[in-house]
Parts: sequence; structure tokens; C-alpha cells
Amino acid sequence: MFGTRPLRWLYLDLNSYFASVEQQLRPELRGNAIAIGPEAVNSGTIIAASYEAKAFGIRTGMKVGEAKRRCPALIFVGGRHKRYVEFHEAIVAEVWRHIPVTAVCSIDEVACRLLDNENGAEQAMALARRIKAGIRANVGECLTSSVGIAPSRLLAKIASDMQKPDGLTLLAAEDLPQRLHGLKLGDIPGIGARMESRLNDRGITSIAQLLAEGPQRTGSAWGSVVGSRMWWALHGTDLPERPQQSHSIGHSHVLAPQARDPETVRLTARRLLLKAASRLRQADCIAAHVTLGARFEAGDNWHATKRILATDDSFPLLEALADLWLQLEVRLNSRRVRTISVTLDDIQPSRSVQPSLFDRPTRRGTPALSHAMDHLNTRFGRDTVTLGPTAEGRLNLIGTKIAFGRIPEAAEFQE
Repeated sequence: MFGTRPLRWLYLDLNSYFASVEQQLRPELRGNAIAIGPEAVNSGTIIAASYEAKAFGIRTGMKVGEAKRRCPALIFVGGRHKRYVEFHEAIVAEVWRHIPVTAVCSIDEVACRLLDNENGAEQAMALARRIKAGIRANVGECLTSSVGIAPSRLLAKIASDMQKPDGLTLLAAEDLPQRLHGLKLGDIPGIGARMESRLNDRGITSIAQLLAEGPQRTGSAWGSVVGSRMWWALHGTDLPERPQQSHSIGHSHVLAPQARDPETVRLTARRLLLKAASRLRQADCIAAHVTLGARFEAGDNWHATKRILATDDSFPLLEALADLWLQLEVRLNSRRVRTISVTLDDIQPSRSVQPSLFDRPTRRGTPALSHAMDHLNTRFGRDTVTLGPTAEGRLNLIGTKIAFGRIPEAAEFQE
């Protein structure tokens, strides 16, 4: 099966992307162990680490306190998320100079489909080297990348992980599946700890055993079609992509220990909801559910959801949040909230919903007001116009953050 599959994908993965951008912007950080994370909050988590920091075992998701213990000289840098998006756009533009970008997979990963005149091993390797050199020359010398080339997109991503940093790995059909046998199940994107345990329970403990399973048995192990799709991808075949639609928009925030009093938590929740509402309007969508969630310092969680008439208007969304806050307030007692989150669910395009005949007349003007406030904040800067009080201190620095799988639009940095 593998021997008949041509090279079809080039997958580029930027190395320690956030940390590399910081080292590019600040030459004094180059060669030093740096981390993106909240230095003052030991219970916070590391967002990214440079390769100098990774040499101490520091990794994304590690607690700040543990990172400090492993590397006392670790330099903490506050994340400049707007600059990360700007560098991302410059990198994508540079890749486009060499080959069309088929998919932007995350803030630091892109996938490009190879055509028949560029998918020979020598041509593909030369193309990858030109892209890597172009990024270093035209975007920044600290922006190294690892590139994988393979018959399927999943195999190309796996190949990009095989040599870091600054790697280039080609998985030719004739070298498969042997080149995969040295990997662990957890090295395959999409196989987390729970899925690995589930596979182990079915007697699948190695890549060789997984590859030997048929697509139906692999799908059964997953409990969904995802497993069979992965089996085909690991064998070099890309099945047609299934359309995906986001059904929720939300934000969460970890509060500093000194900012966990009830009023600060409430104001944080309001700020998060207004950010989510602005994103909802940018997407020209409406939401029918508002969910408020909290994680307490003791580690337990709470959440509640309120159904509303589908809207993108900040005013009724804030009213729903106020009702949910009363429910959370009852649960607080003397407990303190560590993380607060707000999510807008049951999202659908605005044009797909018939307006309600029973909506209150007093609400008819506020959707236009919400859109007008978005316009003013985009043009003149965040908080030019606000609803309610604006908190002082760290709460006012929530800003727009980057999840690796979602890249904010430029306008979001004005929310």
C-alpha cells in the first residue's frame, strides 16, 4: 500500500514560536533560557519556552513554580500576542512566495499540498530549504522551522516532529511503515493519554500493531470515524475533509492570587463576555446560550448555562451573565475563584434566524449600539467606549490571547 503513494504534503512547524519571536524582537534574549508566562504567579502555566529553557526540561503547560525550580536563571517575558500574529502573517506570506498555503493549521503550523511537478524527493527537499531560508532572511533569523514531507498530511506533520529544531524530514512511501515503528503511540497527533490507554486495553501498544489493524477495527477502538480516518492517513491516504463549524465562542482567565475577591471575579467575567460578544458580531453570528464557569482554588469546578433569545447584542448577554453570577455567588461562601470563563453557545449565522415578534421594544436599538461601540474601539483603541466600570490593574490587561489552534483577527486586539 505505501509503495504506491507519491509525496503530497509539505508541513512546516515553527520552532518554539512565541519564544523565538521574543528573541527576534529582543536580541539580548538570544541564547538565554526564556519562558512566556506569568512570573509572579507560581500556580500559572508556561505558554512557551525557548530551546535553551527546554534543555532544563521546561515545557508548555508546566507550572511556573516548577519551571523556576528547574532553571533559577529563567527569564520570563510577557506575551505580546499582537506581535505573534503579525509575525505569523509575515511567515505565511513568505511561504506563499514559494508555494500556495493549503491550510493554516495553527499560529505556528502550515500545510502545503505538493503538485506533480514539485513532489519528487529532490524537488520537495529543495523547496523546503528555500522556504526555511526565506523565513530566516525575510522574517527573522531566530525564526527556525522544522519541515516534514510525506504522502499524507498527517504523516507530514509527524515527519516535522522527528527532527527539532531546524529539521527537515522526508517520509517516502518506500520507507514506510518501518520509519514509523520507532515512534510511540503518543507521538501520533490525536492520540492523547486517554486514547493511548484505550488502545492499550484493546491490545494495541505499538505503532506496528496500530498499523496492522484495519480501518474498521481502528474506528471501533476510537468509538468514531476519527479512528478509521487516522488509519488511512497513517497509510498515506488523505480522505476528504469534513466541514467544521464552530458552535461556541468563549474566553477564560486565570486570576492572580491578589485578584480573586468576588467583585474582581465578577468584573473579569463581564470583560470576558464583552470580548466574546465582539467576536460573535465580527463573525456575523448570534448565540442562544450563555455559560459561566469557575474553577475554585480547591480544584473543583462549577458551571451554569442560561438560554436566551438568539442575539449578538451585548446588553441581553450581560443580563444573562448577571443572572448566572447570582447562582455562582451563592456557591462562593468563603471560597475563591482561580479561573473564570464565559462561553457563548449554540452559535449560528445571523441570517439563518427569524427575528422574534415578541422581543422587547426597548431592545430594538441596542444591537446597533453594540456594533457602533465595536467600530469606535477598533478605530480609536480598546476601552474608548465601555459598558459599565473598567477595572484597574491586571484585570485591565486581559487583552486578546492566542490559542495555538485559533489566530485572532487584528480587530480583536482592540476589544
